[in-house]
Amino acid sequence: MFRIVKKEPLNPTVVLFEIEAPMIAKKAEPGQFIILRVDENGERIPLTIHDYDREKGTVSIIVQIIGATTFKLNQLNEGDCLHDFVGPLGKATETEGKKKVAVVGGGVGCAIAYPVLKKFHECGAEVHAVVGFKNKDLVILEDKFRAASSVMKLVTDDGSYGEKGLVTDALKELIDAGNEYDEIFAIGPAIMMKFVSLTTKPYGIPTTVSMSPIMIDGTGMCGGCRLSVGGEMKFACVDGPDFDGHKVDWDLAVKRNQMYREFEMHKHEETCNLFKKEAN
Repeated sequence: MFRIVKKEPLNPTVVLFEIEAPMIAKKAEPGQFIILRVDENGERIPLTIHDYDREKGTVSIIVQIIGATTFKLNQLNEGDCLHDFVGPLGKATETEGKKKVAVVGGGVGCAIAYPVLKKFHECGAEVHAVVGFKNKDLVILEDKFRAASSVMKLVTDDGSYGEKGLVTDALKELIDAGNEYDEIFAIGPAIMMKFVSLTTKPYGIPTTVSMSPIMIDGTGMCGGCRLSVGGEMKFACVDGPDFDGHKVDWDLAVKRNQMYREFEMHKHEETCNLFKKEAN
């Protein structure tokens, strides 16, 4: 069993969990993910590793409470245990050998962007961060991003915090200001990553995207995370989750990301109603 040693709400819908998992903490690297089950009868869901502490033997994940399983997970508290917590899975993000990079995170995707940014920083690269949220209430990890980057731009859709605008606006400003990046790494909603890739392509800047948001099973067996990358079929979970953003077929990826939305909404409503009945 995997004990929850820390539970910290980051905003109204996003929660950080620190899990006791020494074998995973020993091997984990930025960009990789775990698969968990809340209980014996629960579904398996993949979640990207946010951080790890090899000495403490813990792994941190950041969860957006949006579906049935994340709702059940959020019912647990410090001291409770998860039934399964397996990993690390997926290929680690390549962070060595870069002199100057920009890391772009959107919404809860910042939970994945941060460990990559931190590793770039530890490898000696000059790191610029661009992070975006819908509004001030949804901002997460601001202090961590500032501590590991030499330049940071924070934007919100409504202008309630930081600069008003999109991450692509802020990224283009940095590029047009003369910053020559060896690589740009982006993680967030599929539509955001699509437009980051379209923004960088005319400049010829290598752009890596994490396709973890479209993963379902996490092992390649379900086929739900199939991608067309450079005309070749790939699976986000076993071939990635990192890919060349300029080669991804974004129309296909966005469409696939929306396939299970109706089912997920129904399952979430069903689970919430079940917990309400049990509480009464």
